[in-house]
Amino acid sequence: MGDRAALESRRLFVAEGRLVVERLVAERLRFPIHSIVVTPPAAAAMAAVFEAAPDVDVYVCDLALLERITGFNFHRGCVALAHHPAPIVLESFSSAARLLALEGVSDPDNVGGLFRAALALGAGGVLLDGRSADPLYRKAVRTSMGAVLRVPFARVAAWPGGLDPLRTGADVIALTPDPGAISIDDYHPDPRRRLVLLLGSEGHGLSEEAMRYADARVRVPVAPAADSLNVVVAAGIVLHALRTSGE
Repeated sequence: MGDRAALESRRLFVAEGRLVVERLVAERLRFPIHSIVVTPPAAAAMAAVFEAAPDVDVYVCDLALLERITGFNFHRGCVALAHHPAPIVLESFSSAARLLALEGVSDPDNVGGLFRAALALGAGGVLLDGRSADPLYRKAVRTSMGAVLRVPFARVAAWPGGLDPLRTGADVIALTPDPGAISIDDYHPDPRRRLVLLLGSEGHGLSEEAMRYADARVRVPVAPAADSLNVVVAAGIVLHALRTSGE
């Protein structure tokens, strides 16, 4: 469990913590569960969850043994192994009113945070380029509080041109701190059109190719003393503003 390469070779991922594992159990048709291991206190607290899922293998052991199994210090008392889902066809996202598209977001914590924002603020899916972190990496799953199990996602091999199947009836918005971009306060999208929000890494932002691909460039206005916002914070602000403008 502590060997990422071994997990990837077996198409397995780790979910840890009681809330995340509970959400994994609820989504086990999409993410088949290999097994769950828990400490006695966690087993008692989650008894109803496990009773409702008799098809899942659950093992109970003490904390010291759990830490030896996982290979890292562990304090949450509950960890699961599950199988990666089958890939989602890109066209299946065409009914989503709002989508996030991540370019080069390599920090698993940021990827997890973006999924959490997507779930909370009404984005219907997340699309990732080849350089963005794996949403099912342990840290991303944990940071998302299980949102990666509930928000559909897909890798897009050719970037950004691979997004073309979703452009019909949609506007692509590039989020950038560029002062020449439109303030989110002044951006009023057509409520009849879907929105794809392009997000780049905090260090380099979006590539020039992605910027040219977008229909509009939008920024979150910040105080002069600040140069930019964390990508998760910025995405949350923009998603909320776009949701409000469409209501």
